[in-house]
This record gives sequence, structure tokens and C-alpha cells, in this order.
Amino acid sequence: QVQLVESGGGLVQPGGSLRLSCAATGRIFNIYAMGWYRQAPGKQRELVATITSTGITNYGDSVKGRFTISRDGAKNTVYLQMNSLHPEDTAVYYCNVGGQGPTLIPQNYWGQGTQVTVSS
Repeated sequence: QVQLVESGGGLVQPGGSLRLSCAATGRIFNIYAMGWYRQAPGKQRELVATITSTGITNYGDSVKGRFTISRDGAKNTVYLQMNSLHPEDTAVYYCNVGGQGPTLIPQNYWGQGTQVTVSS
């Protein structure tokens, strides 16, 4: 029963900042990577940022230089600091964690999503 508890979404003005958090709870082991994806209405899900267990990061082109992903391995938590937000960043943001479930089979887990709305 792995759950990803997300927080930090909301409404923000263009140019503002938000910090998303996602904590993985339950029986998950040997997390390989954590990350954030987003999906806007009528669009495909897209990569926002990922971070591996060793700290290697990857960002979607549209957020490079504005967003920063980080993690706390001891807490199985991933963060996304979002600065200089644009209206185009408006989307549902989904946390994703890759690790091993109770069967030790690699498994990706998804959060329920948190709405980020950037609007004046």
C-alpha cells in the first residue's frame, strides 16, 4: 500500500513561486528515482523533472532554469521548487516514484496529482 502524499499546489500569480512536496509512504524499497510530471487539459503528460537515488537530475526543456528538483532519501520525499512561473505551467502535477514494491518487482507509483494554476 504505497501512497504518494503530495502538497504545495495552488493558485499563484505569474512570476510567483510554489514548492511541491511528495512523500512516499508504505512498503516501497530501493527507490531508483523520483520525479514530477504534469498534464494540462488537452495535452499529453510531460516530464517536468526527475532525480535519481544518486542525485542525477533531468529537466524538461520548458522548465530548465526555473524549476529545481531535490530529494530527501531518508524521508522518501521529493521536492519541486518552481520559480518564475508562467501561465503555461498551469497543469496537474503528478509525483512519480520508481522503486520496489513488496514483491521486490520494480514498480512506478503515481500520486493523485496536485493542481498548479498560474494566473493573474
